[in-house]
Amino acid sequence: MSRGGFPLALGLFVYGAVALAAENEVIKVDDVSVTATREARVTKDVPQAINVIGKEEIEAARMFNIKDALQGTPGVLIDSKNGGYDARLIIRGAGLKAPFGIREIMVIRDGVPMTDPDSFTRLDFIDTQDIERIEVTKGPGNLFSPGSAGGAIQIISRSVFDANANNMRLGAGEEGARNAHLRYGGMVNDSHALAVTFSHREQENHWRDWNEFDTTMLGVKHGVLLGEDATLESELSYSEADLQLPGAVDEALFDEYKRSGEQKETSEPWKHSGRYSRIWFFNSRYERDFGDWSFRPRVYYNAWKHYHPVTGIINESGDWTQTLGTDIENVFRHRLGTIDASLVAGVTVKRTWNEDVRKYQYRDVTRIPFGPQAGRITATLSDKKGAMAETQDQSNLLYGVFMQESLQLGERVLVDAGFRYDRSRLEIDQNELTRFDYTSGEYVAGDGLLVTRKNFKLFSPKLGVSFRLTPAVNLFASVAQADQVPSDSEVTSNPALEPSRTRSYEIGIKGRHADWSFDASAYVSPVEKEIVTVRQPSGESEFRNAGETDKKGVELSGSLRLFDRVHVGGSYAYSDYTFDQFSEPVRTGFVTTNVDRSGNHLPFVPRHQYSVFANYHHPSGFKGRLQANSWGEYWMDNANSEKYDGYDLVTTLMLGYDFGHHSLAFNVENLTNKRYAVEAKKDTSGRVTYTTASPRLMMLTYRYDF
Repeated sequence: MSRGGFPLALGLFVYGAVALAAENEVIKVDDVSVTATREARVTKDVPQAINVIGKEEIEAARMFNIKDALQGTPGVLIDSKNGGYDARLIIRGAGLKAPFGIREIMVIRDGVPMTDPDSFTRLDFIDTQDIERIEVTKGPGNLFSPGSAGGAIQIISRSVFDANANNMRLGAGEEGARNAHLRYGGMVNDSHALAVTFSHREQENHWRDWNEFDTTMLGVKHGVLLGEDATLESELSYSEADLQLPGAVDEALFDEYKRSGEQKETSEPWKHSGRYSRIWFFNSRYERDFGDWSFRPRVYYNAWKHYHPVTGIINESGDWTQTLGTDIENVFRHRLGTIDASLVAGVTVKRTWNEDVRKYQYRDVTRIPFGPQAGRITATLSDKKGAMAETQDQSNLLYGVFMQESLQLGERVLVDAGFRYDRSRLEIDQNELTRFDYTSGEYVAGDGLLVTRKNFKLFSPKLGVSFRLTPAVNLFASVAQADQVPSDSEVTSNPALEPSRTRSYEIGIKGRHADWSFDASAYVSPVEKEIVTVRQPSGESEFRNAGETDKKGVELSGSLRLFDRVHVGGSYAYSDYTFDQFSEPVRTGFVTTNVDRSGNHLPFVPRHQYSVFANYHHPSGFKGRLQANSWGEYWMDNANSEKYDGYDLVTTLMLGYDFGHHSLAFNVENLTNKRYAVEAKKDTSGRVTYTTASPRLMMLTYRYDF
């Protein structure tokens, strides 16, 4: 579809939606969100694109990974290289530069930040079996999100006060998949509640070498009712998460995978990457209403250790990496003359530190014995650590303020105006004894003592307006901005990196009805100093500030009740992301040449993405859900020299039966057993690699609700 056709298509969609709404005003009970505005508000009244994945959808998925819940959300690209807790998440292009984990997107759980001050989020200590719903807000300017241009994802767990959340699950499936979960709790007396959760997930993944994972989590939640207007909820959890990260394959091995459905080798020298973590997490949340004033302070503490072999080096945390933070939120409901208003304001302070970060060489490797490339490492033989390569002391402090005023102008117009202002201070003292040299392919002498001190100022204003066109339909528009902080590892690899700045201009329409619902939005997001990844022939990833990028998109989603028991729906996203100004450094041997990429499209992001689904639920207890997801073709490199075809209609199926307190669910991932790549990329020399997707996986789960 041409660019000029999108305003016309969106206009016709709006006209048809409004005409349909005018015929029948039976309003659907809308989902309530707290992520966009920090206040409970139905999604129709939020002047921003937002999606809520509810309890029914989550229970229909096997939930080994948050991908199982988020796939099919328009504008959200998510996939897993391992199938365990790891996920690569991109929202409207934000997060594209992260090969592992989540960056540029704020992840929150029950109002508590999971994201580190440098915008990196680990999912290894999030219990995917203890999720009530997930809220996704897209774009900059979120009140929860310091230094995050992509928006925010909030994971709402089951409340300690919810006795209906007690259940036990047992599951088993192909490729050694096993799942066990127990959640049991209740009121200890009139004011105290206690709940214990235990979860274990594992999968052996025999179809691919070096692809096992297992996670075990134990948590205790405690709640206190402090009169009618106050609650205190606290949680302590411990997690062990072990994950092998399989390597990518070249074209010959990819062809073999498509033929056989198995990957028994990797074309990369680094054959033993992984992440093996131990995590403690504590948080406490207090809420009290004083008439029109609500006081909501939160404190949290996180400590983790990991052993993390990656390309060329093995990372080890040594001492515990610790994060201590607080988020103090206030809500004041008031009137400005005749206008109903609400002010949300507060402060955020959090610090992450570790005085004993270590890096090691790989101990067991094979090398080229002689010739021009003698000494080059060709393969790892284990993930055992060898000689010390580097020691490091690091600290990252973030503090800021946030404020938003919401004005109800009559019955139809709601205005949100707010901002965040944060400051981030990064301190790294490192002693680089040796380093892996990507050009020669071996370890060489390091640069010795290096000191990094960086200060970033992050400003995120936002203005949004929602207009009630009919009782069933709202129009909205918003303007927002966010400064994106570079991560610790990006700054150490390139100390000259500066924060990128994303602005977003968005318009849209939302409809909620007893028989249907829809969301449609269009946005333009110019980005200054976009942080992009440059993949060199040696395998090294370098980070650079592009001059400017331009992101445009349209997102549509909706559902329709065909009969009393059948719902169908789907989503579509169009993404047109280009470099306005970007000169890419291309290294050939010891010579680096800057090549102009202006006008090219950003890699990996497909222009077209869509999803369709159908739900069925019979009063007898039988239920089913069928969903198919598609990614269109995308460029594999910044040079736009080659495209990957993407994939069409990768389908998940759930068939279930509820009877009394019992429930059975049969889940099939990749129903038609498609063989495709979750990622295809090309470096500056033209070398192409693929990360293979999982074949069909079947799993049976039994749940008992206490």
